[in-house]
This record gives sequence, structure tokens and C-alpha cells, in this order.
Amino acid sequence: MDPANPASFNHRTELLSTGRRYHFVDQRPINYDPATSKTLVCIHGFPDFWYGWRYQIKPWVELGYRVVVPDALGYGGSDKPQDAAEYTARKISNDIAALLDLLQLPKAVIIGHDWGCFIASRFALWHPDRLLSLVLLSIPFIPPAKVYTPLEKLVERVPNWGYQLFFADKGSNAVIESHISKFFRLIYRDRNAHNSHLSNWTLTGGLPRVLSDPEVLNGDGAVLLTPQEFDYYLSQFDKSMNGPLNYYRTTLHRFNEEQEGPILQAPRPDLPVLLIIGKDDPTSNQGALDVTRKLVPHVQIELVDGVGHWLMVECKDHINESVSRFLHNVFTGDVHTKL
Repeated sequence: MDPANPASFNHRTELLSTGRRYHFVDQRPINYDPATSKTLVCIHGFPDFWYGWRYQIKPWVELGYRVVVPDALGYGGSDKPQDAAEYTARKISNDIAALLDLLQLPKAVIIGHDWGCFIASRFALWHPDRLLSLVLLSIPFIPPAKVYTPLEKLVERVPNWGYQLFFADKGSNAVIESHISKFFRLIYRDRNAHNSHLSNWTLTGGLPRVLSDPEVLNGDGAVLLTPQEFDYYLSQFDKSMNGPLNYYRTTLHRFNEEQEGPILQAPRPDLPVLLIIGKDDPTSNQGALDVTRKLVPHVQIELVDGVGHWLMVECKDHINESVSRFLHNVFTGDVHTKL
């Protein structure tokens, strides 16, 4: 389980009962006992894949947890449907439940980052009895909407989500694929390496402007990835951005499926929940924290100073230790929930 060597992890590819094929890493601890060992299922976000959890897998396995890390639908070695309607939270939650069934796991700890955070929180609403606890990284809990709000209106409320309008347009596939190296330099850039040209890239129109500007991120600039990691990321996304971007094209599909129900409006009150957010993350919508606290009153919230979006890399030791401490308290009965 060497983060510098992806092949050192235990890879599997299986057909789920939902009819979709998933690639995932499945690491068992020494002396694994299916009757007593707890399993963590880690769900990545955009644009990432199983490798985003490379610094967490070994430390958590060494603590006795089985760690399962899938490539999300549309990513890496998992199926990549063309239709955006296949990427809704309910359908992917059903895939996660089917993965647990395949592994003969009645319940697991569900951990999500970015889009994986949203999927994890929705899994807690669609399949509430399949969770031991819930860990959310970067994104506060947002309840199912009562009224449909188009993405354009959401961006008016949260201007830093302007880049999502670009992602929602099918034309963004080819634009990003033709500038894939620059795109990943932007997304995984080191925030400490200041570049005035990038100050507003998350606003509407900012991302296509940066990608088309030959003077910006033209092969230089510090990133959070080693050269080997950077090349590995590029190898996973070359000419395959449609699946990852399809998540941003599901706004109406997700609203409709949540209206059809049955779905909870918040995680069940006895479910232990941890939320960790980097204070310097421009995409985290920290204004929604009050909503999270109201709907999940027992949630434990950590705001990490000096950290942006990529928590699992920027403060990997903090994440490893904080989540481990939380889970230790969950399984020793030292976490207070509403019941």
C-alpha cells in the first residue's frame, strides 16, 4: 500500500447487481474478521478517482479497518455511461448498496469528499440502515429541495459555483480534454503559489477564459501532486471527461427522483456524523453550515485553518487522525447523537 505505487494496492473489478461494473480497491487488515471488523467505504469527488485516498488507505487499514475505495461511476476502471441521467445520486447510492451486498457487508462507514460527499450524504437518506457512521469532507449537508432551483439561480446565490455552468454544458468535454494538463494544473494547484490570473476562475466564465489563455498555467506552477502522480491522473482522464462532468448535468434529474421518494430529509438521528472543511476552500459553501447544524444537530464540525479543497492531500495526517479518532469514539460509544 505504497501511495507512490498504485499497483501495490489490491484492485478488483466486479459486476454489481445494478448491472454496472465497478473498479475498486479492497484492502483488508491483518486478522480481518467479517463478523467484527468494520469497513470504511471512501467515495471520491471531481476530478478524482480511487487514488485520491492513497494517503488514507494504509493508515486506516493498520488500525484494523477494511477500506474499500471505488472509482465512481464514469471514472477510472468503472463503467462510463454516456447519458447524464445515469449519474443521479439515487442510482449511484443503489450502486453503493449493491457493492456492500457484493462484499457481504450489512453496514459500513461511508466517507465522501466533494461530489463523493454529496453522494455519501444522499446514501444516508436513500439507504439509512446501511451506515455505521457518516464522514463528510468539504461539503456541508444540504437537504432535498422542496422546489426546483435551476443551476443558474444557484450560481446567483453562490457566485463561486459559476464554473458549474461551464461543466453542465456538454461542450465543456472537448474544451477540457484539449487542455487536460492545464486543467489539472489549475484544479490541483498549490494555493500558496499566488497567481493573479487565477483569482476569479470559479466565477461564471472564468474557467474557459483560463483554459484558453496561453499565458496562464503553460506548464509551470506548483501543484499538490508529484510529477508521477500528475502523470497518473492525466492517464486516467485522457479523452474521458464526459462521465465526470455528467454529475454537473443531473440537477433536474436529482430533484425529480427526490420528489418521487421515499427519501429521508436528514440523516437518521442516531447516526454519528463528522464534517471537516478547509477554511480556504472557495467551493465549500460554508454559508450552509447553519443549515447542517439545524438538520443534523449532533454533527461534529471541524474547520481546518490554512487548508483548501484537497483535504486528503493538503492535511493528510490531520484527516487520518481526526477520522480515526471520531471512529474510535463511535465504536466505543463515546459519540453523542440525538437519541
